[in-house]
Amino acid sequence: MALLGGGERTQTELEEKGISRAVLDNLCAKGVLECSKVNKSIDLYSSIPLKNEPIRLTAEQQAAYEALLPHLEDAAPHGALLYGVTGSGKTLVFLKLIERCLQLGRRALVLVPEISLTPQMILRLKSRFGKRVAVQHSALNHTERLLQWQMIQDGGADIVVGTRSAIFSPLENIGLVIIDEEQEHTYRSESAPRYSAHEVARQRAAENGALLLLASATPSTESYFAAQHGRTQLVRLTQRYGGNPLPHVEIVDMRAELASGNPREISLALEDAIRRNLDAGKQTILLLNRRGYQTIAQCEDCREVLKCQKCSVPMVYHKSAHKLLCHYCGSQMDPPPQKCPTCGGKLQYRGFGTQKAEEELAKLFPEARILRMDQDSTAAKDAHEKLLAKFARHEYDIMVGTQMVAKGLDFEDVTLVGVLGIDSLLFAQGFRAYETVFSLVTQVVGRSGRAKDPGFAIIQTTDPNNPVLNLAAAQDYDAFFEQEIAYRKLGLYPPFCGLCVVGFAGPKEIEVARAAARFAALLGQQAAKQPDLPLRVLGPTPGNIEKINEAYRYKLTVKCRNDRRFRDLMRETLGLYEQEKLPGKATVVVDLHSDGDI
Repeated sequence: MALLGGGERTQTELEEKGISRAVLDNLCAKGVLECSKVNKSIDLYSSIPLKNEPIRLTAEQQAAYEALLPHLEDAAPHGALLYGVTGSGKTLVFLKLIERCLQLGRRALVLVPEISLTPQMILRLKSRFGKRVAVQHSALNHTERLLQWQMIQDGGADIVVGTRSAIFSPLENIGLVIIDEEQEHTYRSESAPRYSAHEVARQRAAENGALLLLASATPSTESYFAAQHGRTQLVRLTQRYGGNPLPHVEIVDMRAELASGNPREISLALEDAIRRNLDAGKQTILLLNRRGYQTIAQCEDCREVLKCQKCSVPMVYHKSAHKLLCHYCGSQMDPPPQKCPTCGGKLQYRGFGTQKAEEELAKLFPEARILRMDQDSTAAKDAHEKLLAKFARHEYDIMVGTQMVAKGLDFEDVTLVGVLGIDSLLFAQGFRAYETVFSLVTQVVGRSGRAKDPGFAIIQTTDPNNPVLNLAAAQDYDAFFEQEIAYRKLGLYPPFCGLCVVGFAGPKEIEVARAAARFAALLGQQAAKQPDLPLRVLGPTPGNIEKINEAYRYKLTVKCRNDRRFRDLMRETLGLYEQEKLPGKATVVVDLHSDGDI
Protein backbone atom coordinates (compact mmCIF):
# COMPACT_ATOMS: atom_id res chain seq x y z
CA MET A 1 0.00 0.00 0.00
CA ALA A 2 2.94 2.28 0.75
CA LEU A 3 4.32 1.64 -2.75
CA LEU A 4 1.01 2.75 -4.31
CA GLY A 5 0.89 5.89 -2.16
CA GLY A 6 2.81 7.84 -4.80
CA GLY A 7 0.36 6.96 -7.58
CA GLU A 8 -0.26 4.17 -10.10
CA ARG A 9 2.29 1.40 -10.57
CA THR A 10 2.60 -1.34 -13.17
CA GLN A 11 2.38 -4.99 -12.23
CA THR A 12 6.05 -5.43 -13.23
CA GLU A 13 7.16 -2.62 -10.89
CA LEU A 14 5.30 -4.23 -7.95
CA GLU A 15 6.65 -7.70 -8.74
CA GLU A 16 10.19 -6.27 -8.74
CA LYS A 17 9.55 -5.20 -5.11
CA GLY A 18 8.60 -8.78 -4.14
CA ILE A 19 4.81 -8.47 -4.34
CA SER A 20 3.47 -11.48 -6.28
CA ARG A 21 0.63 -11.57 -8.80
CA ALA A 22 -1.44 -13.73 -6.38
CA VAL A 23 -1.24 -11.06 -3.62
CA LEU A 24 -2.29 -8.35 -6.09
CA ASP A 25 -5.24 -10.44 -7.40
CA ASN A 26 -6.37 -11.11 -3.81
CA LEU A 27 -6.28 -7.41 -2.85
CA CYS A 28 -8.20 -6.49 -6.02
CA ALA A 29 -10.84 -9.15 -5.28
CA LYS A 30 -11.35 -7.70 -1.77
CA GLY A 31 -11.70 -4.18 -3.19
CA VAL A 32 -8.56 -2.87 -1.51
CA LEU A 33 -6.84 -2.15 -4.82
CA GLU A 34 -8.17 -1.04 -8.17
CA CYS A 35 -6.75 -2.64 -11.33
CA SER A 36 -6.98 -1.35 -14.90
CA LYS A 37 -5.49 -2.42 -18.25
CA VAL A 38 -3.87 0.17 -20.47
CA ASN A 39 -2.54 -0.45 -23.96
CA LYS A 40 1.24 -0.31 -24.03
CA SER A 41 2.50 2.69 -25.99
CA ILE A 42 5.79 3.56 -27.64
CA ASP A 43 6.99 7.00 -28.68
CA LEU A 44 9.15 6.30 -31.74
CA TYR A 45 11.80 8.92 -32.53
CA SER A 46 11.32 10.44 -29.06
CA SER A 47 14.88 11.84 -29.24
CA ILE A 48 13.77 14.47 -31.81
CA PRO A 49 13.54 17.82 -29.95
CA LEU A 50 10.33 19.84 -30.18
CA LYS A 51 10.68 23.24 -31.89
CA ASN A 52 8.07 25.93 -31.46
CA GLU A 53 9.29 28.53 -33.96
CA PRO A 54 6.53 29.84 -36.21
CA ILE A 55 6.48 28.55 -39.82
CA ARG A 56 7.72 31.35 -42.08
CA LEU A 57 6.50 31.17 -45.66
CA THR A 58 7.70 33.13 -48.66
CA ALA A 59 5.14 35.25 -50.52
CA GLU A 60 4.69 32.49 -53.13
CA GLN A 61 4.31 29.77 -50.47
CA GLN A 62 1.81 31.95 -48.56
CA ALA A 63 -0.21 32.41 -51.77
CA ALA A 64 -0.24 28.64 -52.30
CA TYR A 65 -1.33 28.08 -48.69
CA GLU A 66 -4.13 30.64 -48.95
CA ALA A 67 -5.32 29.09 -52.24
CA LEU A 68 -5.61 25.65 -50.57
CA LEU A 69 -7.01 26.87 -47.23
CA PRO A 70 -10.72 27.30 -48.23
CA HIS A 71 -10.85 23.65 -49.35
CA LEU A 72 -9.30 22.56 -46.05
CA GLU A 73 -11.71 24.57 -43.93
CA ASP A 74 -15.02 23.45 -45.43
CA ALA A 75 -16.51 20.02 -44.77
CA ALA A 76 -16.73 18.88 -48.41
CA PRO A 77 -14.12 16.62 -50.11
CA HIS A 78 -11.69 18.36 -52.46
CA GLY A 79 -8.66 17.44 -54.54
CA ALA A 80 -5.63 19.61 -55.36
CA LEU A 81 -2.22 19.28 -57.00
CA LEU A 82 0.69 21.26 -55.53
CA TYR A 83 3.17 21.43 -58.40
CA GLY A 84 6.44 23.09 -57.39
CA VAL A 85 9.96 23.00 -58.78
CA THR A 86 12.56 21.02 -56.80
CA GLY A 87 13.58 22.94 -53.68
CA SER A 88 10.53 25.25 -53.75
CA GLY A 89 9.59 24.38 -50.15
CA LYS A 90 6.46 22.26 -50.63
CA THR A 91 7.05 20.66 -47.21
CA LEU A 92 6.67 24.03 -45.45
CA VAL A 93 3.27 24.44 -47.11
CA PHE A 94 2.37 20.92 -45.85
CA LEU A 95 3.36 21.85 -42.29
CA LYS A 96 1.28 25.05 -42.36
CA LEU A 97 -1.76 23.15 -43.70
CA ILE A 98 -1.35 20.40 -41.08
CA GLU A 99 -1.09 23.06 -38.34
CA ARG A 100 -4.37 24.60 -39.51
CA CYS A 101 -5.98 21.15 -39.85
CA LEU A 102 -5.19 20.37 -36.19
CA GLN A 103 -6.52 23.78 -35.11
CA LEU A 104 -9.81 22.81 -36.79
CA GLY A 105 -9.92 19.72 -34.56
CA ARG A 106 -9.24 17.32 -37.43
CA ARG A 107 -6.43 14.90 -38.31
CA ALA A 108 -3.88 14.52 -41.10
CA LEU A 109 -2.42 11.62 -43.07
CA VAL A 110 0.93 12.03 -44.89
CA LEU A 111 2.22 9.47 -47.43
CA VAL A 112 5.77 9.26 -48.79
CA PRO A 113 6.78 6.87 -51.59
CA GLU A 114 9.72 5.05 -49.99
CA ILE A 115 11.04 4.11 -46.55
CA SER A 116 14.21 6.10 -47.33
CA LEU A 117 12.13 9.32 -47.31
CA THR A 118 10.31 8.69 -44.02
CA PRO A 119 13.16 9.77 -41.66
CA GLN A 120 13.29 13.33 -43.03
CA MET A 121 9.49 13.69 -43.07
CA ILE A 122 9.24 12.23 -39.54
CA LEU A 123 11.95 14.65 -38.34
CA ARG A 124 10.00 17.63 -39.66
CA LEU A 125 6.65 16.47 -38.30
CA LYS A 126 7.96 15.29 -34.90
CA SER A 127 9.98 18.46 -34.30
CA ARG A 128 6.84 20.48 -35.07
CA PHE A 129 3.98 18.42 -33.60
CA GLY A 130 5.64 16.16 -31.00
CA LYS A 131 4.51 12.77 -29.76
CA ARG A 132 1.07 12.80 -31.43
CA VAL A 133 2.73 11.75 -34.69
CA ALA A 134 2.35 8.02 -35.48
CA VAL A 135 4.47 6.11 -38.00
CA GLN A 136 3.48 3.23 -40.29
CA HIS A 137 5.93 1.48 -42.64
CA SER A 138 7.41 -1.98 -43.20
CA ALA A 139 10.81 -1.21 -41.61
CA LEU A 140 9.21 -1.16 -38.13
CA ASN A 141 9.22 -4.47 -36.29
CA HIS A 142 5.90 -6.21 -35.55
CA THR A 143 5.64 -4.84 -32.00
CA GLU A 144 6.34 -1.25 -33.09
CA ARG A 145 3.78 -1.45 -35.91
CA LEU A 146 1.14 -2.95 -33.60
CA LEU A 147 1.68 -0.35 -30.87
CA GLN A 148 1.59 2.50 -33.39
CA TRP A 149 -1.60 1.01 -34.90
CA GLN A 150 -3.21 0.80 -31.44
CA MET A 151 -2.16 4.37 -30.71
CA ILE A 152 -3.93 5.53 -33.89
CA GLN A 153 -6.99 3.39 -33.15
CA ASP A 154 -7.26 4.73 -29.58
CA GLY A 155 -7.20 8.33 -30.81
CA GLY A 156 -3.67 9.02 -29.53
CA ALA A 157 -2.40 10.30 -32.90
CA ASP A 158 -3.31 13.48 -34.77
CA ILE A 159 -0.91 12.82 -37.67
CA VAL A 160 0.04 9.54 -39.37
CA VAL A 161 3.08 9.43 -41.65
CA GLY A 162 4.19 6.41 -43.66
CA THR A 163 4.52 4.61 -46.95
CA ARG A 164 1.75 3.20 -49.17
CA SER A 165 0.08 0.92 -46.59
CA ALA A 166 -0.34 3.83 -44.12
CA ILE A 167 -3.39 4.86 -46.17
CA PHE A 168 -5.29 2.07 -44.34
CA SER A 169 -4.45 3.44 -40.86
CA PRO A 170 -7.54 3.55 -38.56
CA LEU A 171 -7.43 7.35 -38.36
CA GLU A 172 -10.78 9.07 -37.88
CA ASN A 173 -12.01 12.60 -38.60
CA ILE A 174 -9.41 13.10 -41.34
CA GLY A 175 -9.24 16.67 -42.64
CA LEU A 176 -6.12 16.43 -44.84
CA VAL A 177 -4.45 13.65 -46.88
CA ILE A 178 -1.07 14.50 -48.44
CA ILE A 179 0.61 12.28 -51.05
CA ASP A 180 4.17 13.54 -51.53
CA GLU A 181 6.09 12.69 -54.74
CA GLU A 182 2.72 11.54 -56.03
CA GLN A 183 4.09 10.36 -59.41
CA GLU A 184 5.97 7.41 -57.88
CA HIS A 185 5.02 3.90 -59.00
CA THR A 186 5.52 2.65 -55.41
CA TYR A 187 2.06 4.02 -54.55
CA ARG A 188 0.66 1.13 -56.64
CA SER A 189 0.83 -2.32 -55.05
CA GLU A 190 2.17 -4.90 -57.50
CA SER A 191 1.33 -7.90 -55.31
CA ALA A 192 -1.91 -9.04 -53.69
CA PRO A 193 -3.87 -7.12 -52.62
CA ARG A 194 -3.34 -4.96 -55.72
CA TYR A 195 -4.43 -1.38 -55.07
CA SER A 196 -3.55 2.22 -55.80
CA ALA A 197 -2.92 4.43 -52.75
CA HIS A 198 -4.29 7.36 -54.80
CA GLU A 199 -7.62 5.57 -55.26
CA VAL A 200 -7.91 4.58 -51.59
CA ALA A 201 -6.93 8.15 -50.58
CA ARG A 202 -9.68 9.60 -52.80
CA GLN A 203 -12.22 7.29 -51.16
CA ARG A 204 -11.09 8.18 -47.62
CA ALA A 205 -11.09 11.91 -48.46
CA ALA A 206 -14.64 11.58 -49.83
CA GLU A 207 -15.85 9.71 -46.72
CA ASN A 208 -14.28 12.26 -44.33
CA GLY A 209 -14.92 15.46 -46.33
CA ALA A 210 -11.15 16.01 -46.49
CA LEU A 211 -8.69 17.77 -48.77
CA LEU A 212 -6.58 15.34 -50.83
CA LEU A 213 -3.35 17.11 -51.75
CA LEU A 214 -1.04 15.55 -54.34
CA ALA A 215 2.43 17.13 -54.48
CA SER A 216 5.40 16.81 -56.82
CA ALA A 217 8.01 18.63 -58.87
CA THR A 218 7.20 16.17 -61.68
CA PRO A 219 3.51 15.24 -61.40
CA SER A 220 2.24 12.14 -63.16
CA THR A 221 0.79 12.88 -66.60
CA GLU A 222 -2.66 11.79 -65.38
CA SER A 223 -2.63 14.10 -62.34
CA TYR A 224 -1.45 17.14 -64.29
CA PHE A 225 -3.97 16.47 -67.08
CA ALA A 226 -6.79 16.31 -64.49
CA ALA A 227 -5.60 19.60 -62.92
CA GLN A 228 -5.37 21.32 -66.31
CA HIS A 229 -8.93 20.33 -67.10
CA GLY A 230 -10.31 21.59 -63.79
CA ARG A 231 -11.02 18.21 -62.20
CA THR A 232 -8.66 19.11 -59.36
CA GLN A 233 -7.27 22.44 -58.17
CA LEU A 234 -3.80 23.35 -59.52
CA VAL A 235 -1.46 25.34 -57.25
CA ARG A 236 2.06 26.15 -58.47
CA LEU A 237 5.38 27.08 -56.84
CA THR A 238 7.74 28.38 -59.51
CA GLN A 239 10.62 29.68 -57.35
CA ARG A 240 13.15 27.83 -55.24
CA TYR A 241 12.96 28.60 -51.50
CA GLY A 242 15.30 31.47 -50.63
CA GLY A 243 15.55 32.53 -54.29
CA ASN A 244 18.23 29.92 -55.12
CA PRO A 245 18.68 29.27 -58.85
CA LEU A 246 18.03 25.83 -60.36
CA PRO A 247 21.22 23.76 -60.87
CA HIS A 248 23.30 24.19 -64.01
CA VAL A 249 23.23 20.89 -65.95
CA GLU A 250 25.82 19.43 -68.35
CA ILE A 251 25.14 16.38 -70.55
CA VAL A 252 28.23 14.22 -71.25
CA ASP A 253 28.41 11.93 -74.31
CA MET A 254 29.86 8.62 -73.10
CA ARG A 255 30.64 7.52 -76.68
CA ALA A 256 33.04 10.45 -76.96
CA GLU A 257 34.58 9.47 -73.59
CA LEU A 258 35.27 5.95 -74.89
CA ALA A 259 36.67 7.28 -78.17
CA SER A 260 39.07 9.56 -76.26
CA GLY A 261 40.46 6.60 -74.31
CA ASN A 262 38.45 6.70 -71.06
CA PRO A 263 37.00 3.17 -70.51
CA ARG A 264 35.62 3.97 -67.05
CA GLU A 265 31.95 4.52 -66.23
CA ILE A 266 32.79 7.83 -64.59
CA SER A 267 33.50 10.49 -67.20
CA LEU A 268 36.45 12.86 -67.03
CA ALA A 269 34.05 15.80 -66.63
CA LEU A 270 32.35 14.13 -63.63
CA GLU A 271 35.72 13.16 -62.14
CA ASP A 272 36.93 16.79 -62.33
CA ALA A 273 33.66 18.08 -60.86
CA ILE A 274 33.82 15.63 -57.92
CA ARG A 275 37.43 16.62 -57.24
CA ARG A 276 36.51 20.34 -57.19
CA ASN A 277 33.60 19.56 -54.87
CA LEU A 278 35.85 17.62 -52.48
CA ASP A 279 38.38 20.47 -52.44
CA ALA A 280 35.57 22.90 -51.58
CA GLY A 281 34.37 20.68 -48.71
CA LYS A 282 31.02 20.03 -50.38
CA GLN A 283 29.09 16.79 -50.88
CA THR A 284 28.12 14.81 -54.00
CA ILE A 285 25.21 12.48 -54.82
CA LEU A 286 25.56 9.95 -57.68
CA LEU A 287 22.55 8.06 -59.04
CA LEU A 288 23.07 4.60 -60.57
CA ASN A 289 19.87 2.59 -60.74
CA ARG A 290 21.54 -0.84 -60.75
CA ARG A 291 22.64 -2.58 -57.58
CA GLY A 292 25.36 -5.24 -57.48
CA TYR A 293 28.91 -5.18 -58.87
CA GLN A 294 28.75 -6.48 -62.45
CA THR A 295 25.37 -6.93 -64.07
CA ILE A 296 26.01 -9.70 -66.65
CA ALA A 297 28.30 -12.69 -67.26
CA GLN A 298 28.68 -13.45 -70.99
CA CYS A 299 30.49 -16.31 -72.75
CA GLU A 300 33.36 -15.16 -74.99
CA ASP A 301 32.69 -18.03 -77.45
CA CYS A 302 28.92 -18.60 -77.81
CA ARG A 303 27.96 -15.10 -76.53
CA GLU A 304 25.27 -16.59 -74.24
CA VAL A 305 24.48 -14.57 -71.11
CA LEU A 306 24.42 -16.56 -67.86
CA LYS A 307 20.80 -16.50 -66.66
CA CYS A 308 19.02 -17.69 -63.54
CA GLN A 309 17.83 -21.30 -63.94
CA LYS A 310 14.44 -20.37 -62.44
CA CYS A 311 13.96 -16.97 -64.14
CA SER A 312 14.64 -15.56 -67.61
CA VAL A 313 16.90 -12.79 -66.27
CA PRO A 314 20.71 -12.45 -66.07
CA MET A 315 22.45 -13.28 -62.80
CA VAL A 316 24.17 -10.30 -61.11
CA TYR A 317 27.61 -10.55 -59.49
CA HIS A 318 27.84 -9.15 -55.95
CA LYS A 319 31.51 -8.73 -55.04
CA SER A 320 31.03 -8.21 -51.28
CA ALA A 321 29.36 -11.64 -50.96
CA HIS A 322 31.42 -13.11 -53.86
CA LYS A 323 28.38 -14.76 -55.43
CA LEU A 324 25.93 -14.42 -58.30
CA LEU A 325 22.40 -13.45 -57.28
CA CYS A 326 19.04 -13.38 -59.05
CA HIS A 327 17.23 -10.17 -58.07
CA TYR A 328 13.84 -11.80 -58.73
CA CYS A 329 13.81 -15.20 -56.96
CA GLY A 330 16.95 -14.89 -54.80
CA SER A 331 18.78 -17.87 -56.36
CA GLN A 332 22.57 -17.90 -55.79
CA MET A 333 25.68 -19.27 -57.48
CA ASP A 334 28.53 -19.57 -55.01
CA PRO A 335 31.32 -19.37 -56.06
CA PRO A 336 30.69 -17.56 -59.38
CA PRO A 337 31.41 -19.87 -62.34
CA GLN A 338 34.32 -19.11 -64.69
CA LYS A 339 33.16 -21.35 -67.58
CA CYS A 340 30.02 -21.19 -69.71
CA PRO A 341 27.54 -23.98 -68.74
CA THR A 342 26.41 -24.20 -72.41
CA CYS A 343 29.70 -24.60 -74.31
CA GLY A 344 32.46 -24.53 -71.70
CA GLY A 345 33.92 -21.26 -72.98
CA LYS A 346 35.33 -18.56 -70.69
CA LEU A 347 32.80 -16.26 -68.99
CA GLN A 348 33.50 -12.55 -69.14
CA TYR A 349 31.96 -10.45 -66.38
CA ARG A 350 30.89 -6.96 -67.39
CA GLY A 351 28.42 -4.25 -66.48
CA PHE A 352 28.35 -1.62 -63.78
CA GLY A 353 26.38 -1.64 -60.50
CA THR A 354 26.52 0.42 -57.31
CA GLN A 355 29.16 -1.84 -55.72
CA LYS A 356 31.52 -1.37 -58.68
CA ALA A 357 30.82 2.37 -58.73
CA GLU A 358 31.78 2.52 -55.04
CA GLU A 359 35.04 0.68 -55.81
CA GLU A 360 35.86 2.91 -58.81
CA LEU A 361 35.22 6.06 -56.75
CA ALA A 362 37.50 4.75 -53.98
CA LYS A 363 40.33 4.30 -56.51
CA LEU A 364 39.83 7.77 -58.04
CA PHE A 365 39.37 9.56 -54.71
CA PRO A 366 41.17 7.58 -51.96
CA GLU A 367 40.75 10.49 -49.53
CA ALA A 368 36.93 10.63 -49.97
CA ARG A 369 34.48 8.96 -47.59
CA ILE A 370 31.96 7.07 -49.76
CA LEU A 371 28.47 5.91 -48.76
CA ARG A 372 26.57 3.32 -50.83
CA MET A 373 22.75 3.39 -50.56
CA ASP A 374 20.97 0.44 -52.18
CA GLN A 375 18.83 -2.53 -51.18
CA ASP A 376 21.92 -4.47 -50.04
CA SER A 377 23.38 -1.76 -47.78
CA THR A 378 20.04 -0.74 -46.22
CA ALA A 379 18.67 -4.20 -45.36
CA ALA A 380 19.25 -3.79 -41.59
CA LYS A 381 16.63 -2.16 -39.35
CA ASP A 382 16.76 1.67 -39.30
CA ALA A 383 19.61 1.56 -41.86
CA HIS A 384 18.07 4.32 -44.03
CA GLU A 385 17.71 6.66 -41.08
CA LYS A 386 21.19 6.02 -39.68
CA LEU A 387 23.04 6.31 -43.01
CA LEU A 388 21.20 9.49 -44.07
CA ALA A 389 21.84 11.03 -40.63
CA LYS A 390 25.57 10.32 -41.03
CA PHE A 391 25.54 11.90 -44.49
CA ALA A 392 23.73 14.95 -43.06
CA ARG A 393 26.43 15.25 -40.37
CA HIS A 394 29.04 15.31 -43.17
CA GLU A 395 30.54 11.94 -42.15
CA TYR A 396 30.55 11.07 -45.87
CA ASP A 397 31.60 13.12 -48.91
CA ILE A 398 30.00 11.09 -51.73
CA MET A 399 26.74 9.13 -51.71
CA VAL A 400 26.20 6.68 -54.58
CA GLY A 401 22.91 4.82 -54.76
CA THR A 402 19.83 3.62 -56.59
CA GLN A 403 16.49 5.47 -56.90
CA MET A 404 16.30 5.93 -53.12
CA VAL A 405 18.86 8.79 -53.34
CA ALA A 406 16.95 10.62 -56.09
CA LYS A 407 13.85 11.96 -54.37
CA GLY A 408 12.85 14.14 -51.47
CA LEU A 409 16.24 14.32 -49.75
CA ASP A 410 17.38 17.75 -48.56
CA PHE A 411 21.07 18.27 -47.71
CA GLU A 412 22.49 21.80 -47.58
CA ASP A 413 26.06 20.84 -48.57
CA VAL A 414 25.14 18.83 -51.68
CA THR A 415 26.20 20.98 -54.62
CA LEU A 416 26.95 18.28 -57.23
CA VAL A 417 24.79 15.49 -58.64
CA GLY A 418 25.86 12.88 -61.20
CA VAL A 419 23.52 10.61 -63.17
CA LEU A 420 25.10 7.34 -64.40
CA GLY A 421 23.64 4.54 -66.50
CA ILE A 422 20.32 6.25 -67.25
CA ASP A 423 20.15 4.76 -70.77
CA SER A 424 18.84 1.39 -69.54
CA LEU A 425 15.74 3.17 -68.23
CA LEU A 426 15.47 5.45 -71.25
CA PHE A 427 14.99 2.48 -73.57
CA ALA A 428 12.91 0.37 -71.17
CA GLN A 429 9.53 -1.15 -72.04
CA GLY A 430 6.25 0.32 -70.83
CA PHE A 431 4.34 3.44 -71.80
CA ARG A 432 5.65 5.30 -68.73
CA ALA A 433 9.35 4.84 -69.63
CA TYR A 434 9.94 8.48 -70.67
CA GLU A 435 7.90 9.82 -67.75
CA THR A 436 9.97 7.69 -65.33
CA VAL A 437 13.28 8.94 -66.77
CA PHE A 438 12.18 12.58 -66.84
CA SER A 439 10.96 12.39 -63.24
CA LEU A 440 14.03 10.55 -61.95
CA VAL A 441 16.55 12.87 -63.63
CA THR A 442 14.64 16.04 -62.66
CA GLN A 443 14.31 14.86 -59.07
CA VAL A 444 17.96 13.85 -58.59
CA VAL A 445 19.26 17.02 -60.27
CA GLY A 446 17.05 18.93 -57.83
CA ARG A 447 18.99 17.48 -54.86
CA SER A 448 21.87 19.90 -55.56
CA GLY A 449 22.15 23.59 -54.71
CA ARG A 450 19.32 23.68 -52.17
CA ALA A 451 21.09 26.11 -49.81
CA LYS A 452 23.25 29.20 -50.36
CA ASP A 453 25.72 27.56 -52.79
CA PRO A 454 24.70 27.06 -56.45
CA GLY A 455 24.12 23.52 -57.70
CA PHE A 456 25.66 21.65 -60.62
CA ALA A 457 24.67 18.35 -62.27
CA ILE A 458 26.19 16.04 -64.87
CA ILE A 459 24.11 13.53 -66.85
CA GLN A 460 26.09 10.75 -68.57
CA THR A 461 24.47 9.13 -71.61
CA THR A 462 25.18 7.60 -75.03
CA ASP A 463 22.26 9.63 -76.45
CA PRO A 464 23.06 13.27 -75.58
CA ASN A 465 20.47 14.68 -78.01
CA ASN A 466 17.58 12.75 -76.48
CA PRO A 467 14.73 15.25 -75.97
CA VAL A 468 13.62 13.71 -72.65
CA LEU A 469 17.08 14.12 -71.10
CA ASN A 470 17.40 17.66 -72.43
CA LEU A 471 13.99 18.68 -71.08
CA ALA A 472 14.88 17.11 -67.70
CA ALA A 473 18.19 18.98 -67.71
CA ALA A 474 16.29 22.22 -68.33
CA GLN A 475 13.74 21.27 -65.60
CA ASP A 476 11.05 22.10 -68.19
CA TYR A 477 8.10 20.00 -67.07
CA ASP A 478 5.53 21.94 -69.12
CA ALA A 479 7.33 21.21 -72.40
CA PHE A 480 7.75 17.57 -71.44
CA PHE A 481 4.05 17.29 -70.56
CA GLU A 482 3.00 18.68 -73.96
CA GLN A 483 5.19 16.09 -75.69
CA GLU A 484 4.07 13.22 -73.46
CA ILE A 485 0.33 13.96 -73.58
CA ALA A 486 0.42 14.02 -77.40
CA TYR A 487 2.07 10.56 -77.40
CA ARG A 488 -0.47 9.23 -74.89
CA LYS A 489 -3.38 10.48 -77.00
CA LEU A 490 -1.96 9.06 -80.21
CA GLY A 491 -1.30 5.62 -78.68
CA LEU A 492 -4.46 5.62 -76.51
CA TYR A 493 -2.86 5.35 -73.08
CA PRO A 494 -3.89 6.83 -69.72
CA PRO A 495 -5.32 9.42 -69.07
CA PHE A 496 -7.31 8.78 -72.27
CA CYS A 497 -8.25 5.26 -71.17
CA GLY A 498 -7.90 2.85 -68.28
CA LEU A 499 -5.25 0.14 -68.57
CA CYS A 500 -5.96 -3.29 -67.12
CA VAL A 501 -3.40 -6.08 -67.34
CA VAL A 502 -4.46 -9.69 -66.76
CA GLY A 503 -1.48 -11.86 -65.84
CA PHE A 504 -1.22 -15.64 -66.14
CA ALA A 505 1.45 -17.88 -64.58
CA GLY A 506 2.11 -21.60 -64.42
CA PRO A 507 4.80 -24.29 -64.64
CA LYS A 508 4.13 -25.33 -68.29
CA GLU A 509 4.49 -22.62 -70.93
CA ILE A 510 2.11 -24.17 -73.48
CA GLU A 511 -0.66 -24.51 -70.88
CA VAL A 512 -0.19 -20.91 -69.71
CA ALA A 513 -0.40 -19.66 -73.32
CA ARG A 514 -3.58 -21.70 -73.94
CA ALA A 515 -5.20 -20.53 -70.69
CA ALA A 516 -4.43 -16.88 -71.57
CA ALA A 517 -5.90 -17.34 -75.06
CA ARG A 518 -9.03 -18.96 -73.59
CA PHE A 519 -9.49 -16.07 -71.14
CA ALA A 520 -9.23 -13.63 -74.08
CA ALA A 521 -11.92 -15.62 -75.93
CA LEU A 522 -14.22 -15.67 -72.90
CA LEU A 523 -13.72 -11.91 -72.43
CA GLY A 524 -14.60 -11.36 -76.09
CA GLN A 525 -17.79 -13.45 -75.76
CA GLN A 526 -18.94 -11.50 -72.69
CA ALA A 527 -18.01 -8.11 -74.21
CA ALA A 528 -20.05 -8.92 -77.36
CA LYS A 529 -23.18 -8.83 -75.20
CA GLN A 530 -22.47 -5.12 -74.47
CA PRO A 531 -21.47 -3.63 -77.86
CA ASP A 532 -21.53 -0.07 -76.48
CA LEU A 533 -18.78 -0.88 -73.91
CA PRO A 534 -15.48 0.69 -75.09
CA LEU A 535 -12.80 -2.01 -75.07
CA ARG A 536 -9.54 -2.84 -76.84
CA VAL A 537 -7.85 -6.17 -76.09
CA LEU A 538 -4.15 -6.73 -76.91
CA GLY A 539 -2.51 -10.13 -76.69
CA PRO A 540 -2.05 -12.51 -75.07
CA THR A 541 1.74 -12.13 -75.21
CA PRO A 542 4.61 -13.41 -73.04
CA GLY A 543 5.33 -11.25 -69.99
CA ASN A 544 8.16 -8.71 -70.17
CA ILE A 545 10.08 -11.25 -68.07
CA GLU A 546 8.92 -14.59 -69.44
CA LYS A 547 9.76 -16.75 -66.42
CA ILE A 548 10.14 -15.96 -62.70
CA ASN A 549 10.82 -18.66 -60.09
CA GLU A 550 10.03 -21.48 -62.56
CA ALA A 551 6.63 -19.99 -63.46
CA TYR A 552 6.04 -19.00 -67.10
CA ARG A 553 4.17 -15.73 -67.51
CA TYR A 554 1.74 -14.39 -70.13
CA LYS A 555 -0.33 -11.24 -70.12
CA LEU A 556 -3.42 -9.75 -71.69
CA THR A 557 -3.56 -5.95 -71.96
CA VAL A 558 -7.03 -4.38 -71.95
CA LYS A 559 -7.59 -0.72 -72.76
CA CYS A 560 -10.92 0.22 -71.24
CA ARG A 561 -13.04 2.70 -69.37
CA ASN A 562 -12.32 1.63 -65.79
CA ASP A 563 -15.86 1.90 -64.42
CA ARG A 564 -18.32 -0.42 -62.68
CA ARG A 565 -19.53 -1.99 -65.96
CA PHE A 566 -16.00 -2.96 -66.96
CA ARG A 567 -15.20 -4.39 -63.52
CA ASP A 568 -18.45 -6.42 -63.61
CA LEU A 569 -17.40 -7.74 -67.03
CA MET A 570 -14.00 -8.83 -65.67
CA ARG A 571 -15.67 -10.48 -62.67
CA GLU A 572 -17.99 -12.48 -64.96
CA THR A 573 -15.07 -13.56 -67.16
CA LEU A 574 -13.04 -14.66 -64.11
CA GLY A 575 -16.05 -16.76 -63.01
CA LEU A 576 -16.22 -18.50 -66.40
CA TYR A 577 -12.44 -19.06 -66.36
CA GLU A 578 -12.80 -20.76 -62.98
CA GLN A 579 -15.77 -22.88 -64.13
CA GLU A 580 -13.56 -24.36 -66.85
CA LYS A 581 -11.00 -25.28 -64.13
CA LEU A 582 -8.32 -23.25 -65.93
CA PRO A 583 -6.74 -21.83 -62.71
CA GLY A 584 -5.22 -25.32 -62.30
CA LYS A 585 -3.27 -24.72 -65.52
CA ALA A 586 -2.43 -21.05 -64.95
CA THR A 587 -3.17 -18.77 -62.01
CA VAL A 588 -4.68 -15.44 -63.02
CA VAL A 589 -4.29 -11.94 -61.55
CA VAL A 590 -6.06 -8.75 -62.59
CA ASP A 591 -4.22 -5.45 -62.15
CA LEU A 592 -6.38 -2.36 -62.74
CA HIS A 593 -3.51 0.03 -61.95
CA SER A 594 -0.80 -1.45 -64.15
CA ASP A 595 1.93 0.33 -66.11
CA GLY A 596 1.47 -2.30 -68.80
CA ASP A 597 4.06 -4.63 -67.28
CA ILE A 598 3.50 -7.84 -65.38
